[in-house]
Amino acid sequence: MGSATQTYIRAMYGTDDPNAEPKTDEDYQWVLLDDPLPGVRRITLNRPDKRNALSHPLRGAVLDALRSADADPDVRVMIIRGAGPSFSAGYDLGGGNEGYEYPFYTPGGEGQWPRHVTEGWMSIWDLAKPVIAQVHGYCLAGGSELATGCDLVYVAEDAQMGYPAVRFGVPDMHFHAWFLGMRRAMEMMVTGESVSGIEAVAEGWANRAYPADELEAAVLERAEKIASIPPDLVQMNKRTVHRQMEHMGMRSGLRAGTELCALGTHSPAMAEFIGKARGEGLTKALSERDEPFGDYRTSS
Repeated sequence: MGSATQTYIRAMYGTDDPNAEPKTDEDYQWVLLDDPLPGVRRITLNRPDKRNALSHPLRGAVLDALRSADADPDVRVMIIRGAGPSFSAGYDLGGGNEGYEYPFYTPGGEGQWPRHVTEGWMSIWDLAKPVIAQVHGYCLAGGSELATGCDLVYVAEDAQMGYPAVRFGVPDMHFHAWFLGMRRAMEMMVTGESVSGIEAVAEGWANRAYPADELEAAVLERAEKIASIPPDLVQMNKRTVHRQMEHMGMRSGLRAGTELCALGTHSPAMAEFIGKARGEGLTKALSERDEPFGDYRTSS
């Protein structure tokens, strides 16, 4: 792995040392689990103070919870939501991964990180049971990747979905053209601007939008309907959609895009941003990144 990529991985995601000793926060609940209705397992991202930034252990806990529910005969559908003001503001850029290993193995070399996270989120497709993303507040970068990997997406009308990291690098998972169309995808990829929940539905990324205070009840209503259908039929019909998307080339396209992400780590713009983050602090570097747009950290 080249030095530029190592610098990027270390700065953005904690550590690039495969022999690092993992932390042992066994008592910390990275996700909260409950069954709000018969047949419905709900998984709540539990880092509200960090806007549910996706650290290594949080990503691992989400995937473990999904797999456990998928193997539970009493569960027919899963919901993923976020505690606090946001679904997820993206991957943890603030050093929260230090000392934690990746939650599952991905072969090393250039592009390991984007291949790793894309493989993780797309593994949701391979689960037998449907997974619903319940999105409110910010759903940015890695958070948008997690929601995209789910089978259904229901959003608050005032939610904000976007990928501001295009302002200093190349995204890990290039879902935009598939779910938002070429024109909107191009606009988002060259500006880093977000779309509202209402726009996300109109463009095709999300299924339905609801007022924020009605979102939870609406999602539970949709989940209850899914849970009322024989699970063997639901599982086969989930696969019919994903198999068609795979034949159209979506999964291959996302995998190919990880190589562009890896190439982006060697860009002068990335080196400049990392230099600012190290010299001025990450918060200031991100604020300077977004100031010309007046959004995210700089919005009033």
